[in-house]
Amino acid sequence: MTIATSSTVAEDKLETDKKRNSGFARYVLIRFLLIFPTIFILVSTVFFLMRTTGDPITAALGGRLGPEELAQRVAEAGYDRPLIVQYFEYLGGVLRGDFGTTFTDGRPVVEILKVYGAATAELVFYGMVVALIIGVPLGMVAAYFRDRWPDGILRIFAILGYATPVFFVGLLLKLVFSVQLGWLPIAGRVSTAGEATLNSITNPTPFYLLDALRLGDVALIKDVASHAVLPAVALGLLTGGVFLRLVRTNLIGTLERQYVESARSRGVKERRLVTTHALRPALIPVITVMGMQIALSLGGAVLTETTFEWKGLGFILVNYMEARDYVAVQGIVMLMAVIVAVTNFIVDIVAALIDPRVRY
Repeated sequence: MTIATSSTVAEDKLETDKKRNSGFARYVLIRFLLIFPTIFILVSTVFFLMRTTGDPITAALGGRLGPEELAQRVAEAGYDRPLIVQYFEYLGGVLRGDFGTTFTDGRPVVEILKVYGAATAELVFYGMVVALIIGVPLGMVAAYFRDRWPDGILRIFAILGYATPVFFVGLLLKLVFSVQLGWLPIAGRVSTAGEATLNSITNPTPFYLLDALRLGDVALIKDVASHAVLPAVALGLLTGGVFLRLVRTNLIGTLERQYVESARSRGVKERRLVTTHALRPALIPVITVMGMQIALSLGGAVLTETTFEWKGLGFILVNYMEARDYVAVQGIVMLMAVIVAVTNFIVDIVAALIDPRVRY
């Protein structure tokens, strides 16, 4: 009887695991497929918004060329055809990996996305690391000292972190740590000597820190890292304040749950309750909103890169917008949209794996 019962329980558990795995695979597939309509809608929106001011050649070169030469350039590029025809041709090029060529400097947009996209990816990664280093530990401290003076100071710090414009924070950091103290470089991704060393590498990647680690050159690694500190802190404070408030609020809520109260009644120390029992559930909302915060970081990267002359997508986007080179602008905005969509997909999957409340 006991053996039969154990066998039945094992079979039920196996069936439950199969259903769960099947449901998770379906959840992943659905979330993955949703990436494509999201990108399609964003690409279409950007295309038509860019064309509300006319064709890209007139927008970029109008006033520099005579009427006849301008009309000839427009006809050669096919921008005198119906807008819907241009739209489907653009979509076809995107599917082939061809995003066009810039009008101002004649560079393939794909090349721009590879070089400058890597720089922005590095900066956003550094910024997220800083945000997590600031937000998670300080959020734990704020929850531990709930409604006491450390909590009040940290809450004010969090509000200032995400309310202060990122370019203003960047200018203050440059003024203090670069101009007055001279501890860190004032701008750029690497020094002139460091860039020459990186350019001498066989098969270099667009990621400076990765290439510096490949070389094993300690001086070059310090050079790259020192240039990244101030931009990363300026960008990380923007998101770190949000993480601090999230961790604090959710940690306080978790500490009031029954299983934590039971552990407290058994004599478990408050510090251990915070770091061991309550922290992991409190981090779930942080992971959930991380996708949105990366999108926010991409927006902040435009100002951060301009402030620190960090040659990434934000820096080059401003230049092309000033030049009205809408072909380049379309490609850059589309890459940002893809990054946000893919990041949200990854965050959804991670949240489903660690949060049992997600149903699939």
